[in-house]
Amino acid sequence: MNLDSADSRKINEAMREILSAGASAVLITLIHLPESVSIELSVGSKLLLIDSGRAIGTLGSPVLDRAVAQRARDFAASRDEVSTVWVEEFASSLAELRGATLLFERIEAEPHLVIAGAGHVGASLARLAALVGYHVTLIDDRGEFVKRELFGSEREQNIELIAAPDWTSSLRQAIANGRGVSVAIVTRGHKQDEECLRAAIAAKPDYIGMIGSKRRTNIVLEKLREEGAEEVDLKKVRAPIGLDIGAVSPEEVALAILAEVVAERRGGSGVALSSWRRP
Repeated sequence: MNLDSADSRKINEAMREILSAGASAVLITLIHLPESVSIELSVGSKLLLIDSGRAIGTLGSPVLDRAVAQRARDFAASRDEVSTVWVEEFASSLAELRGATLLFERIEAEPHLVIAGAGHVGASLARLAALVGYHVTLIDDRGEFVKRELFGSEREQNIELIAAPDWTSSLRQAIANGRGVSVAIVTRGHKQDEECLRAAIAAKPDYIGMIGSKRRTNIVLEKLREEGAEEVDLKKVRAPIGLDIGAVSPEEVALAILAEVVAERRGGSGVALSSWRRP
């Protein structure tokens, strides 16, 4: 096996591990090399930079590999999915590689939304999130609310339905290591909210939101505060959950929730895009 084939195999194996573990990485591919470049490089060569700091493969030049590493960190922070870049845009000192073009791609598992509560809002949120492309896990302690026949469309077949023997173990198992995971708590009462919020905080997902009025959510948060929950963790909880869009129906409430989940994941502000026009 030549070096290129070995690198390709290692990169493919690493990407499978990354997706399985909920980690992330940046894959850089050399996609264009002008005739003026005298350095012996190969179009199609790849370098995988994992968020742990590990690097697999090479673009064919140690100097280029080092220069690309910083650009990859900037790309990862940008939240872009794909970007095409000329070498001179980020490494002007590499004049001998002027015109060479690199493709940066984000490698990460699909976003995962765990929904606690399969009532009207939870079911609507599950359907909407599945449509948007989320991996959805819908949990309820009432088995009749998570029957497969209630989610019969082709798109809804991808919704994972869990009848919870208890909220704590079911949530923790669904959240796993928490990376790339958002949790929406939309249960039917204080007791269920408290149990779900305890489990979610302990699992440390990227996002936690809880439905309810200001009074109801403050009661739950205060209860956990009295139990010794860390203030820094409680402040991260979005409660009441969602953006203010004047939602009334379950479907509108689901839209408000998903809008906040997406904004948090993508780094959006939630501000109207037309706000710049207003005095």
